[in-house]
Amino acid sequence: MSKLFEKSQRVLEFDKIIYELEELAISKPGKELVKNTEISLDLEEIKKRQNETSEAVNLIIKKGEPPLFGIYPMKDYMQRVAIGGSLSPLALLNVSDFLRVSRYLKNYMNAEDDLSVNFPVITGLIENLSSFRNIEDKINEAIISEDEISDNASTKLASIRRQIQRKKDSVRDKLNQIVASDKDKTLLQDSIVTIREGRYVVPVKQSNKSKVKGLVHDVSSSGQTVYIEPMAVVNLNNELRELAAEEREEIERILLELSALVSEVSYEILANETILTEVDFIFAKGRLSLKQNANSPSLNNKGYTNLKEARHPLLNQDNIVPIDIYIGDDFTSLIITGPNTGGKTVTLKTIGLLTLMTQYGLHIPAKESSEIGIVKNVFADIGDEQSIEQSLSTFSSHMVNIVEILKEATSDSLVLFDELGAGTDPTEGAALARSIMDYMLERNIRTISTTHYNQLKIYALTVDGVRNASMEFNVDTLSPTYKLLIGVPGKSNAFEISKRLGLSDEIIDYARDLISEDNIEFENVLKSIEEDRTKIEKHRDEARRHELDLEKKNRELEKEIEKVKSQKDKIINDAKIEAKRILNATKDDINLVLDEIHSIKEEVNTEQARRLQQAQDVLRDDLKKVAVGNKKIKIEKVKNPVKNIKIGDSVRVSSLDAEGTVLELPDSQGNVLVQIGMMKMKLPKASLVMSEKVEEKSKQRTKKIIERKAKNITTEIDVRGMNFDDAKIEVDKYLDDAYLSGLKSVRIIHGKGSGVLRQKLKEDLRYNKHVKSTKDAPYNEGGTGVSIVELR
Repeated sequence: MSKLFEKSQRVLEFDKIIYELEELAISKPGKELVKNTEISLDLEEIKKRQNETSEAVNLIIKKGEPPLFGIYPMKDYMQRVAIGGSLSPLALLNVSDFLRVSRYLKNYMNAEDDLSVNFPVITGLIENLSSFRNIEDKINEAIISEDEISDNASTKLASIRRQIQRKKDSVRDKLNQIVASDKDKTLLQDSIVTIREGRYVVPVKQSNKSKVKGLVHDVSSSGQTVYIEPMAVVNLNNELRELAAEEREEIERILLELSALVSEVSYEILANETILTEVDFIFAKGRLSLKQNANSPSLNNKGYTNLKEARHPLLNQDNIVPIDIYIGDDFTSLIITGPNTGGKTVTLKTIGLLTLMTQYGLHIPAKESSEIGIVKNVFADIGDEQSIEQSLSTFSSHMVNIVEILKEATSDSLVLFDELGAGTDPTEGAALARSIMDYMLERNIRTISTTHYNQLKIYALTVDGVRNASMEFNVDTLSPTYKLLIGVPGKSNAFEISKRLGLSDEIIDYARDLISEDNIEFENVLKSIEEDRTKIEKHRDEARRHELDLEKKNRELEKEIEKVKSQKDKIINDAKIEAKRILNATKDDINLVLDEIHSIKEEVNTEQARRLQQAQDVLRDDLKKVAVGNKKIKIEKVKNPVKNIKIGDSVRVSSLDAEGTVLELPDSQGNVLVQIGMMKMKLPKASLVMSEKVEEKSKQRTKKIIERKAKNITTEIDVRGMNFDDAKIEVDKYLDDAYLSGLKSVRIIHGKGSGVLRQKLKEDLRYNKHVKSTKDAPYNEGGTGVSIVELR
């Protein structure tokens, strides 16, 4: 990357985007990767980076922020354990956190089966992480904090500490006897026991120093008090020191043992560091995209850029006016004109900065349909480059930059000139600017420049491959609209602005006389074009509004038609069902009548029997006609039929648009007896779905469960005497119930004891999704034996 390209990046303030991205990275390695990643010039690499960013955005939206705590630099730690060195408690805790985040990330991605399909890049990275739960647990069991090793680290350490405690008690008992003795009390400065140089001593008055047998360890600053270790406790203190040395040795052995475990997986840990750094970097890009409301643009290597509703990412997004700008297809040179402070420079910086962001792998604040042409270099001459130290004027400083740009620019470059040719004689400056634009045009270099020169406006109107653009200005309000209009040259508006500001007509008319007739005609043409454009835009906007109104009304009519059609189909289906019900009921009644007729035929004479038979035949014929005339209802299979079904379940028959109750379980053919209104029907199980009423009942049951929990829940839980694993289960369940019940603060009573349960519970609560904060209870409410938990 050339120095000129790097300078252009600073001019376009790309370094501020990188700083913003760095702040969004969680870990130190991730921040370093942000700073060390360079802009890519390869189309496939840029596509890969854009896909990474898109995956991170979609994952954050779908699953929330990933667990990216505890990503520490591991290289120094691994080098130390590789040569047999021992890690400090803090270093081992960092390793534990590092292993934990690897495990949590794997759980984060394994929650759903489709993640590997929809998020292949991030899934591929996280699947390659190694997790070592056993090492993680051993470190956490042995180390409470960077200053404290747990008694559970080893049985020997626990034994030594019990001995130390007993020795301390013995020393204090003997010294307390001395302090309490009437004989010795008069010799002491204070009736207390204290420690000097790690040994228990008593404060003796200077005048009584010779009366107390023992070893002098210290003298007060005033010289009035001598701290003496009585001979009665010298041996006990010596034994206490020996036990302290044993404790240190055992702790060093434990740390060395844990370090050896880490050493066995040092290669995997270093591999994890590389992956976690990459994951942190990718999610930082995703966070920046969401923060800027950005999108991934389409990419090409043809040099064609088309930005739609693009916004400069460093400006206030609430007040900024989006711009549409394109270049590289029908034309390779764009000349932007317009008044000062109208947004010309911001337009240049926007297209330059968004190109750099895209090639770095970031989304850009523009519509998703925007397109960016990949370039090898972005060169920018923007701003006041006057140099007092080099005795260069503004024009000279600009020209130094332009000369360097002309030397390096090629057809795969994007060049941005701000006020080309300004700072010198207007005639010469305009000629020089046109010559430079011709040079760029002949070499097919994509160039955007801003200017005030009319000659360049005419140049853009008359030369192929060059296009005019202007920043819109509202003369009535004397303010720019910051809207970019491609194809329309800008008007200076100097006379109009001056008149609005109060300059007399006499001076303005005289000024008009001083400029050439050609310039006046050209300005009038521009004014006419601007007026026509404004009218056309107004009519276009009105036509668009009418079009949108018609589309809205059409959608409303389509909805009404669909609604009527749906109601019609439902009425027809209901009528068919009711007709079939009546038909079946009538058929049953007729069959009963026919059976009755058949049973009494033998009891009547021949003539009466013949007449009964005729009536019976008429009934049967009518019944057949009704059955033939009744259109058969087709029972269709559904996409998601019921799976587990039991008697009494409410089901829905989509083909009949009706609901019923299960009376019998499926038979050997898979048919279920269902009661629908007055009818009982055998229907295929594959045609049934669970009724929405069941789902409603399920919701009601859930609501009742929550209400019951809210009535029975207490504001505290007691886990004293439990080990951590059992206590964790009870606390997690209790916090779930408390959260559902709407409690905002609860108390966990874990006791003081050795402090292991309290420490481990507090560590675990840091990762509980319901917990907002944790603190010790006030002294009069349990102190360190009770933790007060604030819920979200």
